[in-house]
Amino acid sequence: MAKQERAIPTRRACLEAAAEIFNEYGYEGATIAAVLERAQLTRAALYFHFTSKEELAHGVLAEGVTTEGLVPQPFKLQEWVDISLLLAHRLPREPVLKACIRLSVDPKARSLLGTRWPDWIALGGGVLMEAKARGELYSHIDPTDAARLLIGAWTGVQLITEAVPNPPDLCEEISRLLEFILPNVAVPGVLARLDTSPFRAERLLGAERSTVVS
Repeated sequence: MAKQERAIPTRRACLEAAAEIFNEYGYEGATIAAVLERAQLTRAALYFHFTSKEELAHGVLAEGVTTEGLVPQPFKLQEWVDISLLLAHRLPREPVLKACIRLSVDPKARSLLGTRWPDWIALGGGVLMEAKARGELYSHIDPTDAARLLIGAWTGVQLITEAVPNPPDLCEEISRLLEFILPNVAVPGVLARLDTSPFRAERLLGAERSTVVS
């Protein structure tokens, strides 16, 4: 049991160090030596969990689809909004999530490893299918198409936000993106009741952590 308990934080340290290196140097520029130095681990400790750079990258990608902070809402469309806002809040603060996108847009890494975009599309599409069944979407909206287009737009906004001078806050940018998209998707009675505030994700995560503590 003691060995297992020690192994869990070591695995996490490997993933977080690898994510930082992927973010800084890209997939091709990353090396096992750099990961070891960043994690302050021995090669044996790393190889207990990951035997190659490719395995480390797969480990990072495995954590790329997450709904931490998401809680059931009266409208399924609000949950779709919340998924986008939560990811925007967490990504700049969590190297593993950021590295997942970096690996996904890196042509060499993408050809070797694939991406988690199909899973994100499936997640969003599932939420939108429920929203449509409840009458929250316009009848002509295809849930999978809408989910795919939002993922593409979300990723583009995130990449541009990082690249421009005086980068804007990602939550604010995604909030603006949602305000452009939602009027074309949500029926008026639902649209008027959706919260797209850039501070919503922070409130959701704060409420979740307060519940866990109490």
